[in-house]
Amino acid sequence: MAGVFEVEVDGVEHDHGLGHHDEPHQIDVSKLSPEEKWRVEHARMHAKHKGHEAMHAEMVLILIVTLVVAQLVLVQWKQRHTKSYNLVTLFQMWVVPLYFTTKLHWWRFLTTWFIFSVVTAYISFRATRKPLACTTPRLVYKWFLLLYKVSYATGIVGYSVIMFTLFGINLIFRIKPEDAMDFGVSLLFYGLYYGVLGRDFAEMCADFMASTVGYYSASGMPTKHLADNICAVCGQPILVDVSEEGNY
Repeated sequence: MAGVFEVEVDGVEHDHGLGHHDEPHQIDVSKLSPEEKWRVEHARMHAKHKGHEAMHAEMVLILIVTLVVAQLVLVQWKQRHTKSYNLVTLFQMWVVPLYFTTKLHWWRFLTTWFIFSVVTAYISFRATRKPLACTTPRLVYKWFLLLYKVSYATGIVGYSVIMFTLFGINLIFRIKPEDAMDFGVSLLFYGLYYGVLGRDFAEMCADFMASTVGYYSASGMPTKHLADNICAVCGQPILVDVSEEGNY
């Protein structure tokens, strides 16, 4: 094996040996040993990426500044124009995943997304009608309560599966760790995604219905007053106790 090895790549000299030559020379790579070939590739890599350290530092700095500025802009937007902020973020969270899942052919997510979108679109349509039907508030409440419970249970199950996998309990049932982890992460994602999306849609529908029936104004003071046993939204008698779940 040669004691001195020097190669010039794209005008850049690299000395990887024990000595130094004043003039670089051409080398037949096919006649070199594996270690010397590795040195040639190493020299080429240095020549190709020369000066990239400064560029990488600039990219990191630009990324940090962009994140800070974007966060400040989002906070100010939310404080000054809450309604437009909620609508834009809701629309993005609802539509953007559709592009990536369609491109990646994730049919399971597309199926659940389609079912959720159809039902929620119908519920939102009913909630924005004027005059508001007496049965609409009950329908809105039932759907989003069901969605909340299903999302909550799905998220809990997904989180539990992830924790059981980390502790190796999946091995008792002869389930591969990667399969168990994928299943748990998927359930956790579905629970979080549809839970947050359902919450935002529920708030939007509630605002529309409140403004329609006259229990909302810019000052925040209601313009109607009803008896304690009458629903303030639909005007129908309350059949169960106020603190009892299922009050619709």
